Amino acid sequence: LIFNQHNAEDPSLEQAPHRMAQMEPNLDHDVSWFLLPSHWAKMVVALISFLCFANSYDGDFVFDDSEAIINNKDLRAETPLGDLWYHDFWGSKLSSNTSHKSYRPLTVLTFRINYLFAGGFYPVGFHIINIILHCTISVLMVDVFSILLGGLQFSNKGRRINLAPKSSLLAALLFAVHPVHTECVAGIVGRADLLCALFFLLSFLGYCKAFRENKEGHAFSVFWVLVSVILGAIAMLCKEQGITILGLNAVFDALVINKINLLELIRKLLFIKDKSLEHAGLLRKGLLFRITLLMCGGVGILYIRWRIMGTGPPAFTEVDNPASFADSLFVRAINYNYYYSLNAWLLLCPWWLCFDWSMGCIPLIKSVSDWRIIALAALWFCLIGLICQALCSEDSHKRRILTLGLGFLIIPFLPASNLFFRVGFVVAERVIYLPSIGYCILFTYGFSLLSKQAKKKKILAVAVLGILLINVMRCALRSSQWRSEEQLFRSALSVCPLNAKVHYNVGKNLADKGNQSAAIKYYREAVRLNPKYVHAMNNLGNILKERNELHEAEELLSLAVQIQPDFAAAWMNLGIVQNSLRRFEEAEQSYWTAIKHRKKYPDCYYNLGRLYADLNRHIDALNAWRNATVLKPEHSLAWNNMIILLDNTGNLAQAEAVGREALELIPNDHSLMFSLANVLGKSQKYKESEALFLKAIKANPNAASYHGNLAVLYHRWGNLDLAKKHYEVSLKLDPTAPGTKENYSLLRRKLEQLQKKGGA
Repeated sequence: LIFNQHNAEDPSLEQAPHRMAQMEPNLDHDVSWFLLPSHWAKMVVALISFLCFANSYDGDFVFDDSEAIINNKDLRAETPLGDLWYHDFWGSKLSSNTSHKSYRPLTVLTFRINYLFAGGFYPVGFHIINIILHCTISVLMVDVFSILLGGLQFSNKGRRINLAPKSSLLAALLFAVHPVHTECVAGIVGRADLLCALFFLLSFLGYCKAFRENKEGHAFSVFWVLVSVILGAIAMLCKEQGITILGLNAVFDALVINKINLLELIRKLLFIKDKSLEHAGLLRKGLLFRITLLMCGGVGILYIRWRIMGTGPPAFTEVDNPASFADSLFVRAINYNYYYSLNAWLLLCPWWLCFDWSMGCIPLIKSVSDWRIIALAALWFCLIGLICQALCSEDSHKRRILTLGLGFLIIPFLPASNLFFRVGFVVAERVIYLPSIGYCILFTYGFSLLSKQAKKKKILAVAVLGILLINVMRCALRSSQWRSEEQLFRSALSVCPLNAKVHYNVGKNLADKGNQSAAIKYYREAVRLNPKYVHAMNNLGNILKERNELHEAEELLSLAVQIQPDFAAAWMNLGIVQNSLRRFEEAEQSYWTAIKHRKKYPDCYYNLGRLYADLNRHIDALNAWRNATVLKPEHSLAWNNMIILLDNTGNLAQAEAVGREALELIPNDHSLMFSLANVLGKSQKYKESEALFLKAIKANPNAASYHGNLAVLYHRWGNLDLAKKHYEVSLKLDPTAPGTKENYSLLRRKLEQLQKKGGA
């Protein structure tokens, strides 16, 4: 559907030339930079953006990747595709009280496709897609910046003309090599920001296509406006920021297509008696109609999202965003503004980068005497200066570029600003992926102004080239830090030494590698920095429990559940410590408290069963372990303990039935094969028992007990030579095994007696 645009004059509007919205003067005239054909410019941008992040292609799953990908059941084939539309980014139900309400089903769908094509959790494929996406976005930025910096004009054949080839190339290069983008590209969960940015840009370019000329003259296409709205909706289904493109399209329409002077428009609406929309210029060229389409589309998208996710706000804690929990409105406002200044600084000087800025990394500003107030003053001094120039400058070209730059800088950042709802972070580098478009516009325009004034333009161009090269090297360095959790977490220690989460993650990484002594040091520091850090207390308590430092472990775990009474894991671990201290009643109570707070908790049922077994409450133990296997059918330890308990209490038939049931569910578990083989041996089913023992030994040939018990089977069976062989293998693997030594001595005496009888 094509609507003709009318050319009625209006005193508040600047006269447009015959071709669509060309900006005068040409920005490239003053820019001392490389001039390349469009396809070469895009190839250069693609190559350089690839070089920046190429070394992240074989990195591991790090940080949030574990929860969003490895532990996310929505990636697995057994989860119905329809569930993705009712789950959040992390695989939790949107209706759950614990959901973060981050609704990004299309991003999760791409993760699922990655997983299916790779045949498992292999990070290379995930990383390659992220790198390709960033390269694609950087190439699209050449077209986007050519419109934002040079204006929108089409040839007689309907092809868009790039009026600022040098400026758009520079801005696209600035975007492609910005180090703050590393988290989005090298961190796999950054896929959400990349996909959002891709459809965000496609929506903008689609909106621009609505203004191609046709045979009838100037016109706009409703079809392309609607396509733009749909692409905006897709962007939002990748990440929430995507919806902001609809507002930016409206700003672009008003400033570039209709050349509205905002200050003049405000003056007319406020001070002139005739306040009709037509007199104000809002009906010219169908602007009001298009903005109505954009608004209706945006409201419809938000309504559908609201119906799917429900009305409940996301559940965040004070450590995630301490300023939002401050009682004083003044403290909240001043800290929010300080966070904005930090985001601006990361765009200007992306040297200090950190995977997480929460938990004390940025202490709260509580009074005006705090020297950091200077950062707020500097931010608003710059913003107010730019806004004044954008509104009041007599140069229409400057007004449009500055307004578009500020629009692309501020509007995509609004969902992360804490203004409309609380967010779950203090500063997050990933959320300034889109706002960096505005930064690149302002930087390029500033460079053009300096070039205009500078006598030695080549020196200025070399300086900008130096900035680009430094950023390329910084991207490569930062990408290498994102390759593994150890490098990523340690890189944050120098940037955020007061961040308890940084110390916690370094400690957790060390503990996973078996370095408990070093892990304890970092866990203790995390607790010192944040005395209410229950997860650090829980992990530290676990390590101390394993080192038999039970009393300190109990103190830490008791404090953790006192601070967070619904912390199920800490209750379970407290129960384990109390069990080890032989305080059985308290341990049982702790286990049941854990189950109360987490109904489906198979590990807790398993530990509860161990407690009952220690107390000779065999029926209760079996019931607890059965509950564990119902909740988690692959819970090998619970199955094993059931078999062993039934075996030890003489219930061989029942033990055999349980063992066979377990092996049907977990056919390759050698410990289950071993336990069932013992039961079958006692039931004199020697052949079947032998087959299971041999299968278990094949799976785990260095288990001394497997060889020892197979030797006992052969001993009973009368296969003495094979018994001798496996006794010797068992003792070689574990020379201190007392039972095996005694049985081997008995066998040797028996063999000696047989030899004597044979000799006689």
